[in-house]
Amino acid sequence: MIRPYTPTDNEFLLELLRCNTPAFFAPSEEQDFVEYLAHHAQFYFVVEEAGKILGSGGFNWFDDGRIARISWDIIHPDFQGKGIGKELTLFRLNEIRKNPAVRLIVVRTTQLVFPFYQKLGFSLEKTEKDFWAEGFDLYQLKLEISAHSGIKQ
Repeated sequence: MIRPYTPTDNEFLLELLRCNTPAFFAPSEEQDFVEYLAHHAQFYFVVEEAGKILGSGGFNWFDDGRIARISWDIIHPDFQGKGIGKELTLFRLNEIRKNPAVRLIVVRTTQLVFPFYQKLGFSLEKTEKDFWAEGFDLYQLKLEISAHSGIKQ
């Protein structure tokens, strides 16, 4: 089940982040995540099964809704590779597409995860070494949306 995030999820989401640190996130990113949840999680979702949070991810609007940015995708290590991340991403892409003004979807991730987004049709736009933290490079990808374009399933 995918549902909207609530602040009561914070403890579980921080534990989810910690389960993925340092494999996918630098320890220094935890404070950024706390800040995001407190002030920027307007469209953030959790994947829950039998009362347990298995993953989370969100998006934010920029440029008067013409640009959406996928943000803070985290899947519990025990459930990675089982389609949960894809399901959550497709859910968000469909939510984003409900806005007729959207023309571009951006995701900023690392060298560790960018192939996942490429499989969903995103193209690599730029990279920057050690952007997030030492050893965690920025890989920015984009997906251009037109009134008639589809999203890869």
